[in-house]
Order: sequence, then C-alpha cells, then structure tokens
Amino acid sequence: MTRTPIQRTKDIKSIISVAGRKFWADRLSALQANVGAGARYGKLVAKRYAAEFAAEKCRLGREMSALETSLASRVAGLSALDARLNAAGKVRFRAALAAALTGEATLIPLLHLHRTAILHEAAGFDVQFAGFEDGAPFDLLITRDGVTAEIACDTLSAEEGRLVHQSAWMRLMDRIDPDLQTWLSAHPGRYLLKMTLPQGLRDAAAADGTNALAALHQRINTMLSTAKRSDHDEAAVLRLDPLMLAAAQAGENGLMNKLRHEFGPEANLAVTGAGNGLFVLAARAGSENEIAVAMRKRLAALAPTRLTGTRPGILAMFIEDTDRLEWTLLRDHLTLEGEARQFLTFPEARIVVAVTCASRFELYAEIGTDSAMRFRNPSHPAAKLAALAPAILSTM
Repeated sequence: MTRTPIQRTKDIKSIISVAGRKFWADRLSALQANVGAGARYGKLVAKRYAAEFAAEKCRLGREMSALETSLASRVAGLSALDARLNAAGKVRFRAALAAALTGEATLIPLLHLHRTAILHEAAGFDVQFAGFEDGAPFDLLITRDGVTAEIACDTLSAEEGRLVHQSAWMRLMDRIDPDLQTWLSAHPGRYLLKMTLPQGLRDAAAADGTNALAALHQRINTMLSTAKRSDHDEAAVLRLDPLMLAAAQAGENGLMNKLRHEFGPEANLAVTGAGNGLFVLAARAGSENEIAVAMRKRLAALAPTRLTGTRPGILAMFIEDTDRLEWTLLRDHLTLEGEARQFLTFPEARIVVAVTCASRFELYAEIGTDSAMRFRNPSHPAAKLAALAPAILSTM
C-alpha cells in the first residue's frame, strides 16, 4: 500500500498511540542515550534501531532520506495490521508490540511478519493472522484455490553465527580510541595491529566472571606501553607491525577498502588517527563465521514447535544484523541455500514445504521485494500440488 506523507504520519502516530505515547517517548530516550554511549557503538545502535528512529522522525515531521521513508512506511503499516485484528488478536499484537519496544528487542520481527503477509496477499492468497487472532503457534494461515498452508516467521541475528560480535568490537574500539590517540601522539607513524581471537569476543562476561573485552583492552595497552611487537596465548594472538599499505595515504575510505581486500570480508576493522599518526586494527576469529549453520540449527528447532504438521508448513526466516557485503556473499556463495537444503533432508523438515530467507535489504526494498531466497522441500507431499507449491515459491 502506497501512503501519502500525511497518511504515513497519521498511521505512525496511531501505532505510537497503541504502544502508549509515554512508553514510546521513554523508549526513544533510552535508544538515543545508547547512541551517545560511544561513537562507533552508537552507529551500530542507530543502524539496529533505524525503524524506530525513522518512525520518530516521521512523527516529528522532519525531513527523511529515502531509506528512512521506506522504514517509516513499514512501521506505519502496523496501524492497519492492528485495525484488522479481532479483539483477541489486538491484545496479542499489542503485547508483541510492547515486547518489541523493550530491552534489546526491535520492531524488525513485526515488520518481517507484516511484510510476509503483504507479499502473500499481493499474490492472491487469503491471509489470516492466526498467531495473533487464534493463539496458533504459527503466525500466518494462507489459503488459495482450496489449499491452505501455515507460515512461521522468525528472526535470527547474524551475531549468533559469529565468534567476534560486532557489538563487542565496536565497544572495544570506543574504549581504546583515546588510549591509541595518546600513544600515537608520543609515537607518530603508521601502525597495523593484527589480532586473531580463537575464543572470539563478546560483550557478556564468561561463566567464570571474566570479561574478554576488558581483558583484551588491557592487553593491547600493556603491549603498547612495554613496546612489545607481539603477544599471544590461547585467547588472542596479537602482532604490531608498520602499516605498509599504499592506500594509507588515500584517506580513510580508500584505506578501508584496501584493508577489506587484504583481510577479507569477515575481518573486523577500525582506524584511529592522531595528528599525522595512523593506527589500524584488524581482527579475525579463529574460525569462519557460521551464520548459515546457526540458521539451520534454528530451523531444526522451529519446525516441530511452530508448525502443527497438519498442513504444509513454511518457515520464513529473517537474517538480522548483516551488512550489504556479508548478505551478498551469503547469497552469492549459496551458503544459506546449502544449509537450508541440508535442513530439508532432516526428519524435522518432513512437515516443511519451503524455507525462505530475507534481510533488511529486502525490507528496505533496496534489492527488491521479490528477491528473498526460497528453497522447496521436494519430498513434502504438498510439493506435488501444482496449486500450492509454485504459488508459494513465487511470492517470497
């Protein structure tokens, strides 16, 4: 549905009213405080909660970018969703909305669910929000040409497949930036600190109470203060060398592109400068990211708990917290496809007729609303029904 700016703002205000104006105001205040918690981590927070911030800009009547307009329209659509639900559905939806505006949660899972429904309605399916209205374990019940299927929508953070979490890396860089700038002032030059982190890096403390982020920060400072060139143990391997890349003279963008080419798409990179000094940090985990493996494990857990097995079932996955390069590689290298197809051979997948995968780039309509990946289970009886399987696959 295409909304005029006036209608979009009206719908945004309506859904904020449903959530509670004070509740919304407190939520935005907390998110803005998190954005201000650190320059690098703040950018990650702003990206993660882009839908919430876009909705607030729309409510205030501020100028928005094309991306913000797209996100605000998605949030505005939740007003129509609330309006179409029965009394019990409204209660469950509003509870889900409150949960989405609490703690670490975001609006993205609700936007993913709504978008999935919109795509099926556009393809001619009758769509019922069975999860909200009937308390069903699945989210949507779709019907077309006398055939019915269940859809369970789920959101998986790519962080679950990473040993080095983006949030922890950004927090580390915010903590260490002042130390590096002070050190560079006393040691002008261009440096590269390469780190391999076999045990990964996370925000949370370990079971024994140790905090890997704080410990790594201290190790780097100790290494620099004692003029050591290397330091290693089972948790980290650190090596400090002169920065020899030609792009070091070409500005930060040119340098980052060169570093990405040099260290690969999975490397965590950061650049700090002070005067004529430049300090580059490049970190990798001890093994490759396993985002697709994390998705396969989630699918295996979802199928028996979210689908009844009495109808063809579809698992609509949303892979959150990815950047454009990472998502493109997951698609182009068929990594997600391989793990999804492996899942479809498992006993748990006997009730699943198809799996779909999407990201924020489909939600933003930057790649295209019909570009989400989809994988059919050829062994499912419904796959033989021409009235159902082709229609399902063409709508994802």
